[in-house]
Formats: sequence, C-alpha cells, structure tokens
Amino acid sequence: CYYEKFFGKNDVCIDNEIPFELPAKWQWCRLGEVCDYGKCENIEVSKLKPDDWILDLEDIEKDSGKIITFHSFAERRSESTKHIFRKGDLLYSKLRPYLNKVVIAPKDGFCTSEILPLNFNGVLLNEFAQRLLMSFFFLSTVNMLVYGVKMPRLGRDDAKKIFIPIPPISEQKRIVTRIEEIFYVLDNIQSNLV
Repeated sequence: CYYEKFFGKNDVCIDNEIPFELPAKWQWCRLGEVCDYGKCENIEVSKLKPDDWILDLEDIEKDSGKIITFHSFAERRSESTKHIFRKGDLLYSKLRPYLNKVVIAPKDGFCTSEILPLNFNGVLLNEFAQRLLMSFFFLSTVNMLVYGVKMPRLGRDDAKKIFIPIPPISEQKRIVTRIEEIFYVLDNIQSNLV
C-alpha cells in the first residue's frame, strides 16, 4: 500500500493514484515536491538589454528537445513581462503541452511567461527530467489535465500534483546515456535519408 504523508495530519492511502509499480529503490513523488513548478522570477521589458536572449515558443522544435532559433530582445521587441532563466534550467512549455516543447537552457536568458523555468534541486538530473517530461507517460497524464480549447495549457496546481517516478541518480545517468546513444543513431539515420 502506498501512503502520502502530510505534516500534522494522518497518512492517506493513495494506491488508486499510483500509475504502476516501480523497480526497487525508485519512488513516486509529486512534481511539485521535487521542483519549483510555477515559481518564476520575472523581469519587465524596460529592464532588458538589446542583446539579451529572448526565448519564445516558436524557437523550440516540437518533440525534439531542441532550440531551433535564437533571437535577441532587439530582434524580437516584445512588450510582455518575461521569466528569467539560467543556464541549465529545464524550460517547460505549459501552453499546448501536447507539442512537447521541453529544453535545457544552454545559457542565461529570458522567456515568454508560457514557458516555465524548472529547477529540480538535485533530486532529478535536468537531462533525465527533460526526457521524463517529454515521455508518453507524462504527456498522456498532462493531456487529461489541460484546460482551454483554443489555447490549452497546464495549470500550476494540476501540474504540481502529477506523480513522477524518481530513480536513483546513478540510474538516471544510465537512462540518459542510453537515450542519448539511441538518439545519436537515429539522428545519423535521419541525416543520411535527407
């Protein structure tokens, strides 16, 4: 039986919420317990410099985890408040999450408020977290929680409640290495087809 502990309250049985059994030494945890989902540091556009990097949704390739274009504030001239992110942050698009736009920031920058900078505080490697948040398992869960017809998005409270599997760090490294090996082969095959 799985139980969720609440400070100052009785433990609650959550067997009906657990998606599947995990290997030994792995554990289930809610997304909001391992990252600062929805907590963002903002900056007004009046404080941006012309050469500051501005990341927008169209700069991220769907389903690949890759940034396809880089634009400066001078090129983009946006009027809306931006989120601040730092090199290494995981950047997750909460708008139209079915497009699977999840990247790791290669440098410091600023992004649309539809992209959330996430920090997993050492519980998850960002490379593993990226693959997890792009996985069919996570995406199918998110697709049941989005709201809005024209511009579906994942709400903060719903996102924080999603259960995610947490393997030991050594296992996360092994999984990421294997995925990178497979994608390297697939990228080579694709480039040879073109």
